[in-house]
Amino acid sequence: MLRRLNYAWRLFATALSFSCFGLGGLLLWIVVFPVLSLFIRDPGRLSITARWVIRQSFRAFVGLMHRLGIFTYETHGLEKLNRQGLLVLANHPSLIDVVFLISFTARADCVVKAGLAANPFTRGAVLAAGFICNDTGPAMVEGGVASLRAGNNLIIFPEGTRTPAKGFPATLRRGASNVAVRGKVDVTPVLIQCNPSMLAKGVPWWRIPARRPHFRIEVRDDMPIASVVGNCGSEALAARRLTEHLADYFTKETRSDPRHASA
Repeated sequence: MLRRLNYAWRLFATALSFSCFGLGGLLLWIVVFPVLSLFIRDPGRLSITARWVIRQSFRAFVGLMHRLGIFTYETHGLEKLNRQGLLVLANHPSLIDVVFLISFTARADCVVKAGLAANPFTRGAVLAAGFICNDTGPAMVEGGVASLRAGNNLIIFPEGTRTPAKGFPATLRRGASNVAVRGKVDVTPVLIQCNPSMLAKGVPWWRIPARRPHFRIEVRDDMPIASVVGNCGSEALAARRLTEHLADYFTKETRSDPRHASA
């Protein structure tokens, strides 16, 4: 009986949380960001301020879901995200991974799905913050390098989408590696684990797990890319080799994730 009541509460709380997220996104788009633009005319300052507002909003959203008992979480190494000019690469087991990372990362920029710029609940945040859409090809890489050089911390999920239920894929997209190689910046890996699985790829939000999930988010030590790509003869070859190295790295590390181990 208690398990059923707990399940019903978490289902209600999840619906409530996402309703708040959607309404908050609309409020930011329709009210908050237009008001900010009246007082802050410089596009650079406006973008930085918008990102600060988004970070605080995401912190509040994570706190809301945690206090409602939807999930528990632990973090390790967050102090490493207080630097500037980081290329933060993470695996992507859950829909809310980006919410976690932006809420924890100072001056966070992010490569996001192009569809988020058209979604009314996320459009305001994406446009006001100047987040980079992942459908722009070379412009995405150029924008990512420029963002890092401006002192932002750029968050990218190299998979390009959430991890499938079968586990971490054997190959990754090369956009993140191209940013690292062309920007000559080391990688800050983040390992995200969620047990049991929640909000995974292809799973609707209302299909919550039978028990409360636990997230573990660990910021690893920087990965020097010179040791991986130092003897490559071209940027294209370097990006390919780094992508293969990252795929091997995340595949190995996520094997300790119970969700993947049982897949």
